[in-house]
Amino acid sequence: MIDPLLLSQKLISCPSITPKNEGALEILEDSLYALGFTCERFDFEGIVNLYAYIGSGHPHLCFAGHTDVVPLGEASLWTHPPFQGVIHNDRLWGRGTADMKCAIACFISALSRFLNEKPFKGTISLLITGDEEKDAIHGTQRVLPIIAERGHLPDLCLIGEPTSLNEVGDTLKIGRRGSVVGKLICYGTQGHIAYPQYTDNPIPRMLNTLKALYEYEFDKGTDVFEPTRLEITSIDVGNTASNIVPQRIEAHFGIRLNILQDAKDLCEIVKSICNEYAGKHDLQMTIHGNAFLTKDSDKIMLLQKAVQAATGYFPALSATGATTDGRFISHYCPVIECGMLESTMHQVDEHVGLNDIQKLMSIYISILKVFFLSAPSPSASEE
Repeated sequence: MIDPLLLSQKLISCPSITPKNEGALEILEDSLYALGFTCERFDFEGIVNLYAYIGSGHPHLCFAGHTDVVPLGEASLWTHPPFQGVIHNDRLWGRGTADMKCAIACFISALSRFLNEKPFKGTISLLITGDEEKDAIHGTQRVLPIIAERGHLPDLCLIGEPTSLNEVGDTLKIGRRGSVVGKLICYGTQGHIAYPQYTDNPIPRMLNTLKALYEYEFDKGTDVFEPTRLEITSIDVGNTASNIVPQRIEAHFGIRLNILQDAKDLCEIVKSICNEYAGKHDLQMTIHGNAFLTKDSDKIMLLQKAVQAATGYFPALSATGATTDGRFISHYCPVIECGMLESTMHQVDEHVGLNDIQKLMSIYISILKVFFLSAPSPSASEE
C-alpha cells in the first residue's frame, strides 16, 4: 500500500515552480510502475507531461492533475520551508499541498488499495502535466489529441483541483469560468502641467474607459455561475515627475466569464467600449479559454453518492473559482473536480490537514469502487 502522506512529502520536496519538473513526474512514474501501470512521457518545448494507464476498454476513468506549483511569493514570510513537507500541528505544510500535489498522492494511494482488492473491468488512467499554473500551452491540451487519436478517451475525467470549502469533499466543481486578460494603452501628448493647452492628457480617457468597462453588465450569471465580471489589475503611468502630463498610460485587466458568454464575442464588446472612450489607443486581449459546464447528471450523481458514502455528507455542486485544465478536457469528455480545501492554495504557508489527506484518499477509493462497480458507462465514442 502506498502511504499518501509520504508520497505527498516526496512530491512537495520537488521545487517544481511552474513550468519546472524537478523530479516530480519521476516520483509518480516509480509509484505507478509498481502498481502495474504503463507510463508514457509526452514532453513539448521542455515541458514534461505524464500519461499512465492500466486495463483496457470501458468504463474508463481518468484522473487529471498537475505537479507544477505557483511561485513562493516572499520566501522569508513562510513559517516552514516551503519545499520540505514539514508536519506541524497535525498539518502538512508546503507549496503545492492544497494545489494539488496531495490530491495526486491521495489518488495514487487510493489506486494501490483499490487494485489490491480484486480485478476490475475497464481502464484507469492519469494525465499529469507540468504546465498548468502558467501558460498551459504545452501540457494537457497537447496530450489530449494524441490519446483521442488512439481512441483512448475516458468516460469521465476526475480532476484533483482544490474544490472544498469547509470539509474535504463538501463541494464538487462541475464547471469553471473562462478567462480573458487584456492590456490597454492610451496615448496623448506630453507637456508641462502649467500649459495644458499644449498637451493631451491620456489619464482621464483611460479612467473613463476603465469605468465604462468596470460598470458594464455582461450578464446576471446562472444558477451555478457568477456573473461575468471584469477586474482591473494595474494602472501605470511611469511618470517620475509631478509637473509633466504623461504621453501614455497602461492598464491591465482580467475577465472571468461564464457559459452565457463566448470569449471572442466578449473581446468585441471590450473593443467597442475602448473605441468609444479611449481615443488613440492600443488594445491587446488574450483568450485563455471559455467556461465549461458538465451536464451529465448520471455521472454527477454517481460521484456525489461516492463522496457521501465516504464522508456521510452529500456534496454541493459549484462552478466558482479559477480556470483549470478542465477547460481543455471538457471538449473530450465530462469533467468533475474534487480535491482539498481551497482556502490556502497559492498563499504563503499553504497547508492541508493530515486528516484531510486520509479523507480525500477515502473519497477517491469510494469513487473508484462506485465508478467501476456501477452499470458500465457508455464509451466516449457513443456519447
